[in-house]
Amino acid sequence: MLRVDKSLHRSLGLTDEEANVINEILGRQANPLELAMYSVMWSEHCSYKSSRLHLKRLPTEAPWVLVGPGENAGVVDVGDEIAVAIRIESHNHPSAIEPYQGAATGVGGILRDIFTMGARPIALMDPLRFGPLDDPRSQWIAEGVVSGVSGYGNAVGVPTVGGETVFDSTYKENPLVNVLCLGILPTDRLVLGQASGIGNLAVLLGNSTGRDGIGGVSVLASAGFSEEDDSAKRPSVQVGDPYEEKRLIEACLALLDEKLVIGIQDLGGAGLTCATSETASRGGVGMDVDISAIPCRELGMEPYEIMTSESQERMLAIVEPKNLKRVLEISNQWEVQASVIGKVTNGDSLRILSEAEGEVLADIPASSLHDDAPLYDRPKKKPELHQGLSGDELNPPVNVTNDLLNLLCDPSWVYKQYDHQLFLNTVVGPGDDATVLRLKHPVNGKETGRGLAITTDGNHRWCLVNPKIGTAMIVAEAVLNLACVGARPLAVVNCLNFGNPEHPEVMWQLSEAIDGMSDACVSFGVPVIGGNVSLYNESEGNNIAPTPVIGMLGLIDDLENRPPGAQMAEGDRLLLIGPETSGLGGSLWAANHGAIYGELPELDLEMHLKVAETIRTLVGTKLIRGVHDLSEGGLGVALAEMAAKSSVGVSIARTPNHQALFGEGPSRAVVAVDPESLTDVLTLCEERGVPVVRLGLATGNQFKIKDMMDVSLSDLKAAFINKLPNTFGVGTSNQ
Repeated sequence: MLRVDKSLHRSLGLTDEEANVINEILGRQANPLELAMYSVMWSEHCSYKSSRLHLKRLPTEAPWVLVGPGENAGVVDVGDEIAVAIRIESHNHPSAIEPYQGAATGVGGILRDIFTMGARPIALMDPLRFGPLDDPRSQWIAEGVVSGVSGYGNAVGVPTVGGETVFDSTYKENPLVNVLCLGILPTDRLVLGQASGIGNLAVLLGNSTGRDGIGGVSVLASAGFSEEDDSAKRPSVQVGDPYEEKRLIEACLALLDEKLVIGIQDLGGAGLTCATSETASRGGVGMDVDISAIPCRELGMEPYEIMTSESQERMLAIVEPKNLKRVLEISNQWEVQASVIGKVTNGDSLRILSEAEGEVLADIPASSLHDDAPLYDRPKKKPELHQGLSGDELNPPVNVTNDLLNLLCDPSWVYKQYDHQLFLNTVVGPGDDATVLRLKHPVNGKETGRGLAITTDGNHRWCLVNPKIGTAMIVAEAVLNLACVGARPLAVVNCLNFGNPEHPEVMWQLSEAIDGMSDACVSFGVPVIGGNVSLYNESEGNNIAPTPVIGMLGLIDDLENRPPGAQMAEGDRLLLIGPETSGLGGSLWAANHGAIYGELPELDLEMHLKVAETIRTLVGTKLIRGVHDLSEGGLGVALAEMAAKSSVGVSIARTPNHQALFGEGPSRAVVAVDPESLTDVLTLCEERGVPVVRLGLATGNQFKIKDMMDVSLSDLKAAFINKLPNTFGVGTSNQ
């Protein structure tokens, strides 16, 4: 047992004030096991004590929302008696220390969040951010993370269908590994993580409990890092087993199909402490846990180790005694270990017993681990005006061609390591504006003729300049990405990656970002149904740039035809749809030249909706051959990516200056149009009140922009395709 001393609560990450509150709740001095349980549940990762106050400002309701924030995943009704579950989580700190296992267990955890709702996971996405490409440690982390995502996702049999890969100096010591999962379920299989029925049994399913991951959320997610202490924190990183996870998925879904489970909860952050207390408190009941009944894979494990271990591939199910035999049969069929470790009791007390009816090792009001967790309104302060160049203060580029080529980076080296065709649902996979999946009924596999679309988006440069407008622009970008595949938005999940909340400037950034997200989601009519907050992303005292990541789910009402994608053909007319904007504040081009400040371009939310609806109509009516939204790198990068992917050159007659080429103003997309459809497209835009500009032609083997550049298509493709393969020493791609 942990030794009691005056500094124990501090070593567990609890403040003196928090320790006093715990003693007041209990009406006595908390013992070491109880302190350990409170420490993980009141950690930043589990309690959201610095962010809950602000998250309340987000819109969370809509008629189609079945489950909103607060459960393991958000769930929406998509018709045909089908529901979709979606969740995004971070595994940033573990991945900084042990990249492979940090990323792999991040995938495992997000899968459990989905199937604990009764949904079968059908897709993963991985927004990833690493340090600069020329930094050896950042390369090591990136290779380990990508291998972890592919190693776990491919083995467990869930496709990784999209994401982002960003390299920037702000993430040099603190990578961001965010993972999104999507699942489908019949609406009548939806189950919540709550206990009920006095005398019902708590059954632990899956892996035995070990010392890996002990205190992971409190040790890792509430502290910054330096290279010196990495080795000491490595034991706090969990270890994953994708084959155990696959068996666990099938066993749990079988139990839910036979209605054998009253409530079910995955064991992620804070392990058994979280699972037992959450199921009990949500159901308004108590629970007795027999510590001796919990299967352990290491000898001599102390109760605090067992209760706070974050060993992977474990679930807690609440089962009626009459159904236990069948539960054990199904578990045995799938070779999943199942053990009765406790029972539901009257009252609200979570008691940890040395054995059944044995010594009481801990006695805590279950709800106090959640409802009484600290809620801080931390000081906020707008950062001082930075003394640095803005993008608009830079001189025009000396060599526009080189600048454009340096902005290009094909992420296919990353996503080619993932199997994105598992289940044969993927219509549009990684590398496009959004991913598209066939929507099939989760029971009989029957095609509905409709599709699901998902995208993940983030931009730390925008949010460093202005976190409120920048976050709104990210939400807007996600809406437009969905429109480019013909989808209308249904729901948002978010992963809020920020620095140390004890720094007032960081809290100001977080609060502003939440307000920007709220404004945009209200304007677009898209509810926020879940998310994750990852704080203390700092190293050597340096906070990362604010990095909110948006995951957005959309629905395609008619998937008869594959969306066109970022394609064009010889002779196509190229149009820029959306308002003209100017300015290089927050742009990738400016950042590459050392200018990270300035002003962001204006975001007109009403106009953005018009543009998105127009693009969605053009895709649905097949009036365009190709489409690509403008974001990082602006018009220049969008055109270059379309040319590289289509192996067709372009001749652009109208781009007045480098600001128009590299500016990242919102609400814009390039479309490629067959000449015979040109009049119809222009007429539709005019009728919708959406600006449109004729840019030029798709033609030949050169990438030409009048009076600015003329580069061969082969050189452009080489710059686009080979950057990552060459960096990671895997040679020149043969694409």
